[in-house]
Amino acid sequence: MGSPAKKNTRVMDERRGRIARGRAIIQHGMAALAAVADGLDDEFAIAVDRIVSLRGCLVVCGIGKAGLIGRKLAATFSSTGTRAHFLHPSEALHGDLGCIGSTDLVLMLSNSGATAEVVDLLPFVTRRAAGLIAITSSANSPLARAADVSLVLPPMREACQHNLAPTTSTVAMLALGDALAMVVSETKGFDVSDFAELHPGGSLGRKLALVDDIMRPIVDCRLCPENLTIRQMFVAGSKPGRRTGAIMITDSAQRLKGIFTDSDLARMLEQRRDAELDSLVGASMTTCFSAIQSGARLSDAIQIMRQRKISELPVINESDEPVGMIDITDILGLEPGTVEARPGVNGEQSIARTAASEVNDEDNEEQWMESPTTLRIFGPLR
Repeated sequence: MGSPAKKNTRVMDERRGRIARGRAIIQHGMAALAAVADGLDDEFAIAVDRIVSLRGCLVVCGIGKAGLIGRKLAATFSSTGTRAHFLHPSEALHGDLGCIGSTDLVLMLSNSGATAEVVDLLPFVTRRAAGLIAITSSANSPLARAADVSLVLPPMREACQHNLAPTTSTVAMLALGDALAMVVSETKGFDVSDFAELHPGGSLGRKLALVDDIMRPIVDCRLCPENLTIRQMFVAGSKPGRRTGAIMITDSAQRLKGIFTDSDLARMLEQRRDAELDSLVGASMTTCFSAIQSGARLSDAIQIMRQRKISELPVINESDEPVGMIDITDILGLEPGTVEARPGVNGEQSIARTAASEVNDEDNEEQWMESPTTLRIFGPLR
């Protein structure tokens, strides 16, 4: 039996060897991707134009590992503004050809371009579809010869030690397909609002949601005209259930003029200014504060609240009339990952302090300048 020291040395050597081999495989793939990028030509631009001008659907087709790449590409095209679905060649030959229409374009994936199921399908595809785009590594293959546009991958050796398992070729095929999908999407002018429309669920959907989707509607917010006293305001603004920490003050035209927070009331009582409870709220309300426009992204609201260190953010329309309120507790109740936490006091995680009035010190100058365009600032900055 070998000594424990020799065994440990052998194990460490084996681990280092495996790490080195893994690194070499990844670097091999990187070199292949560089060759794919360098090899792009006019055929790529033509393929982009064909998909952009497509009136029907993009039908992505492939079998084996290329089929798995095809399924992913169909999903990518669908989520970035191009109607697409995947068609399995074998199923196509047994009835699913009916999903291809005369206005559809087929994107066929095959490394060799000579896979039997793909070759058998070619006559029917070329007869039924508006066109055929091929991604293959063989320019003289049956697939490349039948296609209207051929995106030919450069010669490459698989990362498999036997040069058999599809590895480097599938990485290259996926990268080329993703590049095609992204350029098509950008050419179409597919923007964030379009992306949000197609991704309403999960954490991603929450990040792309509108403030209108999460805000407390105006009927659930505390409102008060500026000609009431503070005492009258708290009576008139009473609401059942969990209330927000700020009351929105409006003028005679129902425009937002200021806010009065629970923190403002606490400071008033702490400073023994009880007599001000019977003064008009317009004289004591906070007039320098932030609001956000209806229709803005929730991510903009989160950014504003984090930068301003505020807990409530009024939502207003184009006439400066309040339509709702974003409350910090509503944001914290979203799915994990929707709000980026940052270190708070004593190491706790938080995104805002509990004061609703602005923090206008010189250290925040850069943050003020980088705020979203949907921000509406009431009152002077200084």
